[in-house]
Amino acid sequence: MLKESSPQQYQLEMVTLEELVPKDHLVRKVDATIDFEFIRDEVASLYCHGNGRPAIDPVILFKMMLLGYLFGIPSERRLVQEIQVNVAYRWFLRMGLTDKVPDASTLSQNRIRRFNGTDIFQRVFDNIVEQAIAKGLVGGRVLYTDSTHLKANANPRKAINVPQPVQPSAYIESLNAAVNEDRVAAGKKPLAPSTTVKNKDTKVSTTDPESGFMHRDNKPQGFFWLDHRTVDGKHGIITDTHTTPGNVHDAQPYISRLERQLSRFPLSPVAVGLDAGYFTAPICHLTEQLDITPVLGYRRPNKGQNTFQKKHFIYDEKQDVYRCPQGELLIYKTTSREGYRHYHSTPQICQSCPKLKDCTQSQQTQQVVTRHVWEASKERANEIRLSKWGKKVYARRKETVERSFADAKQHHGHRYARFRGLMKVQMQCLLAAAAQNMKKMALLALLRRLLRAIKALGEDPNGHMSKLIIGMMQSRENNAIATFGR
Repeated sequence: MLKESSPQQYQLEMVTLEELVPKDHLVRKVDATIDFEFIRDEVASLYCHGNGRPAIDPVILFKMMLLGYLFGIPSERRLVQEIQVNVAYRWFLRMGLTDKVPDASTLSQNRIRRFNGTDIFQRVFDNIVEQAIAKGLVGGRVLYTDSTHLKANANPRKAINVPQPVQPSAYIESLNAAVNEDRVAAGKKPLAPSTTVKNKDTKVSTTDPESGFMHRDNKPQGFFWLDHRTVDGKHGIITDTHTTPGNVHDAQPYISRLERQLSRFPLSPVAVGLDAGYFTAPICHLTEQLDITPVLGYRRPNKGQNTFQKKHFIYDEKQDVYRCPQGELLIYKTTSREGYRHYHSTPQICQSCPKLKDCTQSQQTQQVVTRHVWEASKERANEIRLSKWGKKVYARRKETVERSFADAKQHHGHRYARFRGLMKVQMQCLLAAAAQNMKKMALLALLRRLLRAIKALGEDPNGHMSKLIIGMMQSRENNAIATFGR
């Protein structure tokens, strides 16, 4: 029977927020797992203690921002509206039903005036990582790194071409030292540091000049930011996130960010998992210098115009020469500033070679093969990639860092940059990564409590439920490192 709706009720009801928030709500799990009180000490130097109006509790401010990233709320105005009507959010912030929610401008002005130019967001992220390490959720044995793009808040058609100096490689000092050492060993003069500054026409956005114009294969074209993220192989906890413009190569900031993690956290990785974009001689060599094994993906090089490619020329390490497919030798001549050793064939021999047209189109009838001064490290990394151990370690990459990016884009608003400027986008990446870590830590803590409860009750005689929960918690890395002795 159809009934008419009851009139609006105005009677007084005695309720508490504790009763209204579901027992299995995510905010309860996060609140039981993460200690946020450290925030007050971290920001104490940014507040005046003996003057001015009483400030809003900084713990509430940061928990509000983290709520926005935890539940993928795209703007601070929308976030304030959600907190006003969501009792779970109020419970998480320790606010009553009638307490006034801080205005959206309070969040933005604190970001712009109080927190701007500080590393407070980095310190908040680092502290959450430390809490994960203290709870045993970070193994630190294998670290996986990759980058993903965030669309910049910039119109690709509003841009100008500006000549800008070409930035040197991040590893230029180490490379210069290796080049001069190689030249001296070969009896040649060391090269003086280059003072030439090259300029390159660069497309710069007039809306967000700090973003970068990205032009990559199989990637969208336009103004983007890159989030370079490192994820631990045990449970997928994010241990580092770093933002660069979209036109920065993935390999550029890698070593410096790896060294920062090793100095900031008690991590002792034996291997790192990287995709083919990182498969460069400097990455392979400098990772080995840190006593870490690089496990990298491979991208087939583009085929040149000649039938014979570099792979057809065999390097003889004892004689330090290359041997061409016809058995002739290519002799070392010099080492360039870019770090490549040049091996030249003999033109008189090449002129009479029946395979000359398959080998080179040079008018001097001479073939030149280059070899990087750190090429041996790259060859060792390639051998590791093809090993059984290397394949197991690399296979775990799609379940860690790629899954982390997918979760960030799908649930935490990581497809688009909410702000303009490097510092603000870096803040977005740090808070999104912190929110993901909080969520994962809360869910793993819940699984641990369930496991302890099952063992305490003793109601799982065959161990099926315990095995299920343990399987959910354990890494699918299958102890590859211990098994293969690395």
